[in-house]
Amino acid sequence: MLAVENVTKRFIISDGAISALEGLSLAVPKGHFVAVIGPSGCGKSTLFNIIGGLVDDYQGRVLIDGHAIDGTHHDVGMVFQEESTFPWLTTIENVAFPLDAAGMAKPERLERARALLRLVGLDGFEQRYPAELSGGMRQRTAIARTLAFEPKLLLMDEPFGALDEQTRLLLGDQVLRIHRELGQTTLLITHSITEAVQLADQVVVMSYRPGRVKRVVTIDLPRPRSSEIVSSPEFGRLVASIWSDLREEASRGMQDLETSALAGR
Repeated sequence: MLAVENVTKRFIISDGAISALEGLSLAVPKGHFVAVIGPSGCGKSTLFNIIGGLVDDYQGRVLIDGHAIDGTHHDVGMVFQEESTFPWLTTIENVAFPLDAAGMAKPERLERARALLRLVGLDGFEQRYPAELSGGMRQRTAIARTLAFEPKLLLMDEPFGALDEQTRLLLGDQVLRIHRELGQTTLLITHSITEAVQLADQVVVMSYRPGRVKRVVTIDLPRPRSSEIVSSPEFGRLVASIWSDLREEASRGMQDLETSALAGR
């Protein structure tokens, strides 16, 4: 459903250029959940912004259902790590906002917003403002708002990155339930191996800069899943396998940073 074909992105800096991505290709089948993981500086967020249409000066192609996309696109919904709820709107008004902007009648948009709030486990919080919600609840509000206009692809960039590990695991259960009920094609950018293995059908391991696909790991854990699966031997085996690849790339990144610091760059 999503195809990223031979994408290369370079950034111009004061003393030359940096290759963030180099010839990167990946595919996400319809209805699948794919996680992308890699060390800091591997270009994960650059890839997220390219697929989401926020960056357009790159080489290669991004296709949705076989059609090349250029710029932001209604088929792609994005959830960011940063706070993105509107503080002056209630929870239900936040979720209904894109439907209001699209001209949907008020009764219909509120009905859809309520259904989505039930889906993300926020039934009963419709009239609360973001300041009255926890960080995890605000991110679930953002997910519901993104799903309101029924995108073909849900992109998430570290949506729970600012939360503690226990909360992330429990919110992962909510994400798994949403994916199970909607069959939503999803691409998750994450630093957490545990999160990637808990949620995904496949984990794409990226190399350190320039970012390339180092390995694609199939997560052969049965669905439906819950956070209880993290204690299983099979889960530990997959985490260890991915860490062996990631550790090598993270070490390269650390050495590069130390070399740059010694050079005064």
